[in-house]
Amino acid sequence: MSGWGTGYSFRCEIVDYSRSPTALRMARTCWLYYFSKFIELLDTIFFVLRKKSSQVTFLHVFHHTIMPWTWWFGVKFAAGGLGTFHAFLNTAVHVVMYSYYGLCALGPAYQKYLWWKKYLTSLQLVQFVIVTIHIGQFFFMEDCKYQFPVFLYIIMSYGCIFLLLFLHFWYRAYTKGQRLPKTVKNGVCKNKDH
Repeated sequence: MSGWGTGYSFRCEIVDYSRSPTALRMARTCWLYYFSKFIELLDTIFFVLRKKSSQVTFLHVFHHTIMPWTWWFGVKFAAGGLGTFHAFLNTAVHVVMYSYYGLCALGPAYQKYLWWKKYLTSLQLVQFVIVTIHIGQFFFMEDCKYQFPVFLYIIMSYGCIFLLLFLHFWYRAYTKGQRLPKTVKNGVCKNKDH
């Protein structure tokens, strides 16, 4: 919310390199987001160390390894502006997602509250559609002077790639029933695919 809830334009927002309170707040927020990507990467590392190979999917590994690497460039060169909208949206989705996993961790007594995993995946899909549309508008603007268009191409690519990967997960999990959450199969929540 550092920029997006306090005055950023949802159209063209260039990176503010000044020392204004808003620019500095956004730079700090971008660093926090960057740091959070390493915490999420630990998720994958813990799965590997615990030999939970069924939870270490290509989607999980790709998403958690590529994000810290590319966000370093984002924070280093463009901590703010148009290229941060996806982080704002992604953070909101992660709050919902980790709330779900927090309920899972509380044990079988809370299973009745976990009926909404399919909707969580839907929320993630909607996130990627919104990110792709939001970033895609740049290519139709004639006067947007965003300083690092290469980041917008990367974000657009990620939006499309993650949309396809999550659609594939959706198809396998909810259409074919191949990767149903463990709560659906045996009443114990252990599955964390994304």
